[in-house]
Amino acid sequence: MGVFDRVVAMTLPLVPKPVVRRVASPYIAGEAVDDLVRIAEDLNRGGYRVAAAILGEFVTRREESEEAVRDYQALLARMGERRIDGYIHVKPTHLGLKLDVSFCLENIRSLLVAARAQGLFVRLDMEDSPCIDDTLHIYHRLRPDFDNVGVVIQSRMRRSLADVRELAKVKANVRVCKGIYIEPYSIAYTDPELISRNYSLLVEELLGAGCPVAIATHDERLVWEAARTIERLQVPHDRYEFQMLLGVLAPLRALIKGAGHPVRVAVPYGPNWYPYSVRRLRKNPAIARYVLKSLLKR
Repeated sequence: MGVFDRVVAMTLPLVPKPVVRRVASPYIAGEAVDDLVRIAEDLNRGGYRVAAAILGEFVTRREESEEAVRDYQALLARMGERRIDGYIHVKPTHLGLKLDVSFCLENIRSLLVAARAQGLFVRLDMEDSPCIDDTLHIYHRLRPDFDNVGVVIQSRMRRSLADVRELAKVKANVRVCKGIYIEPYSIAYTDPELISRNYSLLVEELLGAGCPVAIATHDERLVWEAARTIERLQVPHDRYEFQMLLGVLAPLRALIKGAGHPVRVAVPYGPNWYPYSVRRLRKNPAIARYVLKSLLKR
């Protein structure tokens, strides 16, 4: 990102919310569960699976996590009722990870029970480095009792290959992403090329171990590298999928599906759309410039 783009991105918190909402609308379903259901059903009709999430993270009160659990239970019930081809993914810090690990574990356990009743799956998102050990601990605690739980590994982290090899022992369902958190050099790769090479290595390691793998990337080079690995290892369609965010590179999404690969679209929603939108816009300088132009026109 250039100097101008950095300046634009840093001014986003000063942009009026209505402007951000208008520009960010392609990336979030809306504020209510009905908005999520509408978008999810439309994606299903187009041949895409869905990963639904309620926006929220790093809560500071137990009541916030308890409310999130109730909201996710309601979402799971709606998804089961509407027979949506999808699953939910949750941020552990939204469910109380930073308040009490045992409290968070029990919150996630309750969601796994509710999801299993609907025949649905729950994935634990991976957040910044201080959360990794606790998130993996929760996953490994729950995995013996639930086959409908998965986790995420970030190729940015230097430790990820070791984590993947441990997860492979239990045939974990793993989503691989690059990771968006800024981490210290001592624990994370900072060179984009190294992050990408590690990404491909992790995907190959997991596929070769027979794990179900979600290949979450908008990097077209990594998409087709993964596709070649899938072909070389003769991985069946029920053991992998590609994942992309709502509103991001829809033409690439269509190309991947057109090549015969299963594709899932991550669809966030909820009243906490504004901080999520600002984070996403900061990472996309082209959209950030558009926000500035929209503000100047006003």
